[in-house]
Amino acid sequence: MLARTLLVVVTLLLPLPSLASARSSRAELDRIARAMGATNLKTVVITGSGVEYAVGQSVAPGAPWPRFTVTDYTRAVDYQASALRDEYVRARAEDPPRGGGVPSRGEQRVRALLSGDYAWDIVNDAPAPVPITLAERRAQLWSTPHGVIKAALANKATIQDRTLAFSIPGHMNVRATVDRKRLVEYVQATIPNAVLGDITIEVRYSDYKDFGGVQFPSKIEQSAGGFPSVDLTITGVRTNVAVDLDVPETVRQAASPYAKVISEKVTDGVWYVTGGSHHSAVIEMSDHLIVVEGPLNDERALAVLAEARGLSPKPIKLVVNSHHHFDHAGGLRAVAGEGITILTHEVNRPFFARVLATPATVSPDHLTRSGKKGVVEGVRDRHVVSDATREVEIHHIAGNAHHEGLLMVYLPKERLLIQADAFTPGPANAPPPTPPYPFTVSLADNITRLNLNVDQLLPLHGRIVPLAELSRAVGR
Repeated sequence: MLARTLLVVVTLLLPLPSLASARSSRAELDRIARAMGATNLKTVVITGSGVEYAVGQSVAPGAPWPRFTVTDYTRAVDYQASALRDEYVRARAEDPPRGGGVPSRGEQRVRALLSGDYAWDIVNDAPAPVPITLAERRAQLWSTPHGVIKAALANKATIQDRTLAFSIPGHMNVRATVDRKRLVEYVQATIPNAVLGDITIEVRYSDYKDFGGVQFPSKIEQSAGGFPSVDLTITGVRTNVAVDLDVPETVRQAASPYAKVISEKVTDGVWYVTGGSHHSAVIEMSDHLIVVEGPLNDERALAVLAEARGLSPKPIKLVVNSHHHFDHAGGLRAVAGEGITILTHEVNRPFFARVLATPATVSPDHLTRSGKKGVVEGVRDRHVVSDATREVEIHHIAGNAHHEGLLMVYLPKERLLIQADAFTPGPANAPPPTPPYPFTVSLADNITRLNLNVDQLLPLHGRIVPLAELSRAVGR
């Protein structure tokens, strides 16, 4: 009896395995934080240069992301405010350019910000909300070498050997490893992505240097979706300096930029659907509707589909995708979740068939919640949908370096042409670009090659213009 009592007492005094493991992980995370200099680190500002890649803008599925040089790079991070600001100048590193991404030519100053649940850019010195970037910018913040340790501590990470793991529910799943000096050398973050469902970002840190007791890598290499996305050399690090990352009131008060939909009747049974940065078109057939483009994300695509259903009671049977670039294909998972067939170029079909059969696990989206699988059909050079109402021709824009499978939609009776990214009209009366953009020249050449009789263009960026605007843009 005494022995049994002693056994019970000893058992109660021993920590439960899970509790002991949690305490052990916390102690090791504290040691890593001290080794990194993260314990009392509130802000950090780094400077450097290198290259970045336009994720989701490859010339075809399976090709690397387009490459840009990066100069005057500065990143400011405020860990207490969960805030980050990136500022730099970028320019195309490939000539001639292949694939998407901005700028197509020359230089662009980028100012991208995050604070808490708000993401915005500074465009022409004014803040512009871009909530679609929230997941990626959060990943950038919490995959920084000190941010990942702070996030691990806040989210009760587990540690095995030199690998720590934790989740921020609904936002990201993270694994990271440290070297024998307890310095972060690798971070893997899986986050939501509108096209893929989930995308994995990997970051490698090396060549650490001491900056006043804070260890920081001088080399940062990052990949996204299996291809390089960032390669930076860091030349300056300042710690615990004041940074201003307050959210502008206009950003706090702004409505979603993806839900606003404006439809303009172009002719009987054809509507131009705008209201944001990426447009769509609705075409009415005898017994169904065709929607051209499901862009950006679930919210935008579902808003476009709802608008189409309000324009006509006929069912939507087909959504035409211009190309696989993530901004133009980000709504296709929502389209698939509605059970609507997607028509794209054959070069994109295997890619979409795969990703539309893959669930979103970090933050289940409309497709995942629907339980449906996407139906994707491929087009090569030409595809025609016709009935008693009208004929719709889908053509490949052959030889266009923006994308190998770029499609355009032509309505021969109405003499309308719908296309994306090959030609985006500038402001009215603005001088044409000199020299002309190669993507635009390719579009003009294809219109001539196919003998298309076009009166008006409905670009999926910009505004409706007569064919004369395209001719002027290419100097013809």
